[in-house]
Amino acid sequence: MADDGEVRLDVWLWAARFFKTRSLARQAVEGGKIEVNEAAAKPARAIRAGDRLRISRGIERFSVLVKATSATRGPAVVAQTLYEESAASLAAREHEREMRRLTGAGLDHPPHRPDKHSRKLLRGFKEGGR
Repeated sequence: MADDGEVRLDVWLWAARFFKTRSLARQAVEGGKIEVNEAAAKPARAIRAGDRLRISRGIERFSVLVKATSATRGPAVVAQTLYEESAASLAAREHEREMRRLTGAGLDHPPHRPDKHSRKLLRGFKEGGR
C-alpha cells in the first residue's frame, strides 16, 4: 500500500486516518492546524518520507515523522505504518487524556435525569422563553 513517492498532504492525512474525509483534512490544512517541517502548508503540498508533521485535531496534538506515503486509504493497521509518533508527543497526549479524565473534562454532571417539570423548564430556556 505504501508507494514511497510523493503524495499530497491532504491525501496522506486521510490515508493515515488522521481525518475521516479528504475534505476535513483539506479544511484542517487550510485552517493552519497542520505544520510540515515547522512551516505552514497548503493541501497540495507534496509529502515525502522523512517529513515531520505537527497535527492539531480538536484538543489532541500529534507530532509525527512520515515513514511512508500512500494515496489510498487502507486498514488502520496499515495506516499506522505510514507514520511514527514521537515519544514526547505520545506522553503529552496520554498526560492530557489522564488530566481530562481526572477533572471530568470540566463537566458538572447532574445527579439524575431531569423529571417532567425540569424538562419543560429546560425546553423553555432553550427555545428562548416561549
